[in-house]
Amino acid sequence: MSTLLIEGGHRLGGRVAVEGNKNAALPLLAACLLTEEPCTLTNVPRIGDVEVMARLLLDLGVEVDGIGTTTLRIRAKTVKTHAPDRGLVGRLRGSVLLLGPLLARTGSAHIAPPGGDFPARRTISTHLGALQAMGARIVSGDDHFLEAPDGLRPASMYLDEASVTGTETALLAAACAAGTTEIRHAATEPHVVELCEFLAKMGADMTGIGSSKLRIDGVPRLHGAEHRLGGDYIEAGSWAVIAAITGGEIAIDGAREEDMEVVGSVLRRMNVECGMRGGTFEVNPSTPKAVRRITTGLWPGFPSDLVSLVTVLATQAQGRTLVHDWMYELRLFALEQMSGMGADLFLADAHRIIVTGPTKLRGGRMLDTRDLRSGMSLIAAGLAADGQTRVAPLETVERGYSQLVDRLKALGAKIAKVE
Repeated sequence: MSTLLIEGGHRLGGRVAVEGNKNAALPLLAACLLTEEPCTLTNVPRIGDVEVMARLLLDLGVEVDGIGTTTLRIRAKTVKTHAPDRGLVGRLRGSVLLLGPLLARTGSAHIAPPGGDFPARRTISTHLGALQAMGARIVSGDDHFLEAPDGLRPASMYLDEASVTGTETALLAAACAAGTTEIRHAATEPHVVELCEFLAKMGADMTGIGSSKLRIDGVPRLHGAEHRLGGDYIEAGSWAVIAAITGGEIAIDGAREEDMEVVGSVLRRMNVECGMRGGTFEVNPSTPKAVRRITTGLWPGFPSDLVSLVTVLATQAQGRTLVHDWMYELRLFALEQMSGMGADLFLADAHRIIVTGPTKLRGGRMLDTRDLRSGMSLIAAGLAADGQTRVAPLETVERGYSQLVDRLKALGAKIAKVE
């Protein structure tokens, strides 16, 4: 386990480039299971979650070259088992994305309960319902064990919730179910769009891409394809908040303008001077101000993955802000640790927190990174605080942020990683 030591109170500045979208990389890797032919993914983020997914593929007998680099070459010529390694599954919620491809390739899928952030509070009922609609049968037991001995069949389905991974599970299964599948109330996030585009490159006929109603004409056999991942707008938004909270000036390369609209809109409401210029998202020194309410929403609403970071920013904004994340429980609980740093926080319930600022944060505490996004938020708080802050385990944050320590140092952060 690693600890990040932070000497706060320094303005960060410079230029940083984001890598591919983490939430696109995982379903695209799962999609490579659907064909025996080689697939190549470029601009892949060099993060812990991607490595775990790549090693899950290796455990299934898939050839994977380039782990730890931004280019992965995958060939699933054979799939030797329908039950991926339990230990690896327990580290990654995205392992649920293997269910559809395993059913398509082997007729069975058996995975342990997926891990990741707050696994006990995040069900996969939408995923299972979609697979059942396509002919999969659930076998009783503590794990997730499904069978489709006669193959998956096309279906018309309405998802109970616009779940991102639930939509992706349905898409992955439908791509190899010969015939037309229609998915209504589908998620529309950029990473869902990327999966649709990749499946289309592999031979599935897709219509409605980017909308909440998707039609997929599946084929019995998909072919190999190449795809360059789009930049991660959540990572870009994280760097933007770090610039704002430290009073710094950072230029962020690699994110698409259309994806950054949802980030820039909230930051500008908080009086942060920012915007796209020549393909670069720029953040300039600003004096943040509170806004009445920040509420998460389904795409293109404000993403829940950034709600912890804007909560930290609100501690440095003039006035009172209500932050409401109706999508997930527990996302905000980890931020109560900032009360010991001097933050004025009131946790109204599992979904709402009231922040009054600005308050001068104090370092000197060991902060617990209970999940990926709150971990990055606590690092941001440490960068803004007076004195030294300790954040651990750093590995939780490195699941989603490539080369984090080196890039923070390059921007002028006074930090050290201690094993």
